[in-house]
Amino acid sequence: MLRSQEEAMAPAKETAREKLIGAAVKVVRERGFNATSVDELCREAGVTKGAFFHHFPSKTDLGIAAAEAWKLHANELFGSAPYMAHEDPLDRFLGYLEFRRDMLAGEVSEFTCLAGTMVQESYETLPDLREACHDSIWGHALTLVPDIEAARARHGIGGDWTSESLALHTQAVLQGAFILAKASHGAAAARDSADHLIRYVRMLFNKPEKDA
Repeated sequence: MLRSQEEAMAPAKETAREKLIGAAVKVVRERGFNATSVDELCREAGVTKGAFFHHFPSKTDLGIAAAEAWKLHANELFGSAPYMAHEDPLDRFLGYLEFRRDMLAGEVSEFTCLAGTMVQESYETLPDLREACHDSIWGHALTLVPDIEAARARHGIGGDWTSESLALHTQAVLQGAFILAKASHGAAAARDSADHLIRYVRMLFNKPEKDA
């Protein structure tokens, strides 16, 4: 069973700064950014308010640091996932999508996206936080582009679309799936969306499921 994201992100011995970032990852996904107070973050992290303001001038600064940590964690998690061993780049891309689908299990707050959660609340009011969330979501999407490009070349897939646009589309579907999970308070609808995304990519690359 996959560990929760915040558990996977936690180093062996955390500093106060790292504890606060881990607390933000957990509590913001449970309650939202605006509803989470500095006091709650300090309680969750087990640090004093003085320690908080020693490391972060504001809650927004902690949110920005958490978005950056989230991006680095994603790079590490997906970069070392088992599907990366596939020789065919299309199998790696499909393996990534299947891995994302399989992560849609357990408590909703454990599998939803920190950056997606924060940007929904901050895109107009906190531009620096919005930019950090953009970097996290776009940065992750762009890691998919080399395999999509290689898969198109290997399988002879043309079309008037770009590999970057498909990579971003995968994130649009997944972020939308997280919203469905929050609205329904469960993973079933999100998993259905991920399955439809996998079917779409298979059709786009002329790779029926029987050939998997």
